Amino acid sequence: MANIKSAKKRILVSEVRTERNKAIRSKVKTYVKKVQAAIEAGDKAVAEAALRDAISEIEKAQSKGVYHANTASRKVSRLSKAVAQMN
Repeated sequence: MANIKSAKKRILVSEVRTERNKAIRSKVKTYVKKVQAAIEAGDKAVAEAALRDAISEIEKAQSKGVYHANTASRKVSRLSKAVAQMN
């Protein structure tokens, strides 16, 4: 256990940020699942609408530092490609 005041604060801040990051990642996963469900159902209109929402959430997560820029870009690319390949 830390004895120095600044170290104690860092531990608290770290815990708060970890919880925040988990929540944001979970939210992104939920939006990605909605897109994938629409793709599996074969509903292109719903998939495109869900894709817009998912891209927005992924970019928000990237801007907050939860995802690296390349990771966010890869997620957007894969989702967009999957929606574009729908019949």
